[in-house]
Amino acid sequence: MARLIGISDIHGELEKLCLVLDKTSPQKDDTLIFMGDYIDRGAKSKEVVQKIIDMQNVCNCVYLIGSHEYALLHAETDDYYNYLFWNYGGVQTVESYGSFDNILKIHGDFFRSLKFYHLTDKYLFIHAGIRAGIPLEKQNEVDMVYIRGEFYNKPTGFPQKIIFGHTEFDKPLVQNDKICIDTGCGKYKNSPLTAIVLENGTETFVNSF
Repeated sequence: MARLIGISDIHGELEKLCLVLDKTSPQKDDTLIFMGDYIDRGAKSKEVVQKIIDMQNVCNCVYLIGSHEYALLHAETDDYYNYLFWNYGGVQTVESYGSFDNILKIHGDFFRSLKFYHLTDKYLFIHAGIRAGIPLEKQNEVDMVYIRGEFYNKPTGFPQKIIFGHTEFDKPLVQNDKICIDTGCGKYKNSPLTAIVLENGTETFVNSF
């Protein structure tokens, strides 16, 4: 039976990503949903991006945008996002690529192609969350990559269970209507990368420990 595998907030940690991929062992019919924040903080942003792109040769892949990719794409035209990029791990990303210009020269098409969400019959995958009471197609794109407490501290009222990242917890946050899988990878040295595996109505977690 095909599985859905969600991975979020890798933050340049190539080794942890490879451990999770080895443990989940994606197969041809599986779908990997990468949920944003591939870059910044860790030392190997370029390698992480290339690795997840290459996973298209293994299984179905969906690529979502995270807050750090959003800041990157707006850094040259908006002072606020320029500040966010450089002050929240962008230095390490530039070091990984060799220069800021190289980031978009090498992987610009990939970054510009990222989606804001992925919807299935039972799940909504998104980087940060949504604002309750607003139809999905009318959600604000900044909310979808940056929202925090206003989303996860209240019921969503959304028909699908929401799988998200962006806000780190010591272990996956599991609520009736939502699950957060950001466990601090890249932000804290000893924090794992966590994936969620959805198969036959079961929800299991796999981490890089």
